[in-house]
Amino acid sequence: MPIITFEENDYDCNQDETILECLTRHGQTIPSGCQSGVCQTCITKAVKGVPPADAQQGLKDTLVAQNYFLACVCKPTSDMEIAIDKSISQDIAGTVVDKSCLNESVMRIRLQTEQPVDYVAGQFINVKQPNTDITRSYSLASLPSEDALELHIKRVPDGKMSGYLHDDVQLGDTLMFNGPSGECFYTDSNIEQPLLLIAVGTGLAPLYGILRDALAHGHQGDIQIFHGSLAVQGLYYMDELYALAEKNEHVHYTPCVLHGDAPRDGQQGDIQQIVQQSIPDLKGWRVYICGDPAIVKSLKQASFMAGAGMSDIYSDPFEF
Repeated sequence: MPIITFEENDYDCNQDETILECLTRHGQTIPSGCQSGVCQTCITKAVKGVPPADAQQGLKDTLVAQNYFLACVCKPTSDMEIAIDKSISQDIAGTVVDKSCLNESVMRIRLQTEQPVDYVAGQFINVKQPNTDITRSYSLASLPSEDALELHIKRVPDGKMSGYLHDDVQLGDTLMFNGPSGECFYTDSNIEQPLLLIAVGTGLAPLYGILRDALAHGHQGDIQIFHGSLAVQGLYYMDELYALAEKNEHVHYTPCVLHGDAPRDGQQGDIQQIVQQSIPDLKGWRVYICGDPAIVKSLKQASFMAGAGMSDIYSDPFEF
């Protein structure tokens, strides 16, 4: 059983347990976000001991050479002494310039920064709660050409960060974040390729950005966007998506609800079955899937089985 030394204290790490899980179990909190090795919020340095190579996937070579690793995916095989280097991720200050409800549980927050932020539509930022170690990753619904970063925040029951953003943050407040990061975004490498965008809940945020980015790049292939929710009250940006579909004949918007009557041009039922029935053969398609982790995982598998290549399937990996 490896021993993890952190801030001069020793902690036993169970077999098949990550360092993040170990520290959390012992009551120690370090910055973390996606818990999937993507957002890099939990970047940590091995002062003694060697981190497994798979815990360094995606890090810059210069960081790997200095024994940095990602605590959320690191399952140590030997004793390690670790430290958090807060100088690695440079924080950016954003001023809250808009805060409005998109539906009964989703809040839109727009942030303005002193200097433009370099990002691609669909990427995410890691927002930090002041005076705590709580960090959460939120995808950007905005385009780089717009004057503010747009986030869609779903209220999570007993959620420390979502409760803070919904209830405590006010217009004019400053939020600190780092990033942007992520590989779920549009590229114009094949503007004729059909695109399938599947969003569940606030998974619409990055896909709303990706859809508009594809159109801005002159994408010519068929674009199908499905947005799913339990009921019609959970859907949002319907007018905006209807308008995009009406303006662009190759864009097709399908709102989906699991319960109750579906809205105009929508369908009622399980979103995975709706997509499979609507587009049974995905060979040659590029697929973007964002939202609830369990549904995303299932839709990724279904998309692959329907013929989409793994290199053409992009997803939002966040799990908390």
